[in-house]
Amino acid sequence: MIRRLILSAIMMTAILAVITGLIYPFAVWGIGQEVFPYRANGSMITYHGHVVGSALIGQNFLDKDGNPSPLYFQGRPSDAVNSYDARQSGASNLGPGDPRLVGFIPGLNTVDLSGNPSTTNPFATAADPYCVPTDASTGDPVISPSPGQKYAKDKDGSYGCDGNTVPERAIAYRQFNDLAANAIVPVDAVTASASGLDPDISVANADLQAPRVAKARHIAVASVLALVAEHTDTPTLGFLGEKTVNVLDLNLALDEISTSALGPTGS
Repeated sequence: MIRRLILSAIMMTAILAVITGLIYPFAVWGIGQEVFPYRANGSMITYHGHVVGSALIGQNFLDKDGNPSPLYFQGRPSDAVNSYDARQSGASNLGPGDPRLVGFIPGLNTVDLSGNPSTTNPFATAADPYCVPTDASTGDPVISPSPGQKYAKDKDGSYGCDGNTVPERAIAYRQFNDLAANAIVPVDAVTASASGLDPDISVANADLQAPRVAKARHIAVASVLALVAEHTDTPTLGFLGEKTVNVLDLNLALDEISTSALGPTGS
């Protein structure tokens, strides 16, 4: 009796292993290759016969010095390690009051030079009243100051601020796109997605970048805005989410119409 039960268990295990470990995976793979091969193989995008990225994963568009290129639309920030590294996808997971995200906001999370609660931000600079200072040696944000702490300083003597806070990202975005100091910045321009790999930006974000791209490429702003509109994707099923623009797709289309195109330098 026991022997028969053991044999039955072994047989069931073997049968299920074949079904779930071989037949089912191969069936799913085969259906994917026949019905929607583009999606099944990573939604890879080719440009002049070469794979330049995936429609599902964002990437950087940099100049020869490793800085964001004014010739291209830029995606949203990435908190994935090494920026857009799909092998290390992840978010910052910082709370809404964490200084590393929102900066030191008076009345919310400000501290004095000794790390005690304060009603003002002693690290405020002329450009960033919410400045979170960085350590002079490591460059890491200092959110728990203590006596004797050494801070990074700029040439004018002001504190060096952590560039990954929302206020600092907003300042950098305005400067890069030649916007007014009080211009409203789209939230996706200063925050990362949950995966850190989001390939899309909002239409508002793309529209604000269009004049900078047009100026760098010496083409009409209207032409760039028309391209943005042409490459705007509608929400899933027409109502789930917002309209978005795939940055890689838009930049490739931009290269096609621009006489000064240099080709994407995604990484």
